Amino acid sequence: MPSRQETIREVLAQRRKDPDLAEALLRIDAVAQNWRRQMHKRELGHRALRALGLDIDLAQVDVLFAIAPPSFAMGSNDEDETMVSTVAERLAIDPSRASRLVAEMVNAGYARRAVSQRDARRAILELTPAGQAVVDAVLKFKWLLLGEFFSGWSKDDIAAFVPLLERYSTWMRTSENAEEKFADDIAQLSRSIAKAKSDVPSSSQSG
Repeated sequence: MPSRQETIREVLAQRRKDPDLAEALLRIDAVAQNWRRQMHKRELGHRALRALGLDIDLAQVDVLFAIAPPSFAMGSNDEDETMVSTVAERLAIDPSRASRLVAEMVNAGYARRAVSQRDARRAILELTPAGQAVVDAVLKFKWLLLGEFFSGWSKDDIAAFVPLLERYSTWMRTSENAEEKFADDIAQLSRSIAKAKSDVPSSSQSG
């Protein structure tokens, strides 16, 4: 069975790409997978909860950030008013789950319900001073640690790294064009899977 590096080199060679890319792609993939595992485990978030002595979990912290002023909220503008449906949308969770989490934060004193300034019939959500303090503290915890890490980098390294990271972060969006470009190759890969499955003895498939 060929190694991962041999497989990558073969794919690159077939498309007349520089085979020396193989080692770089392996390293990038390894870093990305490790980063993804850390993000999935939310190691920094758990460390923040422990260090700050917070009595809430990360799902509840997420709700506070979703309720926070628009400058802290993803996909919002300065005129947004936050409702339960807004929290569900910002966190990409079911409205019933959002409602339960919001209720927990209201009962714990981290959030409160208020009347919309645009429509008095509509209830909106706001952070209490305690909720705002949590959001501020978690953000500052992250910036302290991130700032300490990057303080050891030279200005030139940072100037080179930031635009390259931003550029790399777009590869998934641009990969749709590549998927269309390599449609025939991908179809062949799909057929190879089907063939491999058909070659498996029936006793192995049933077992």
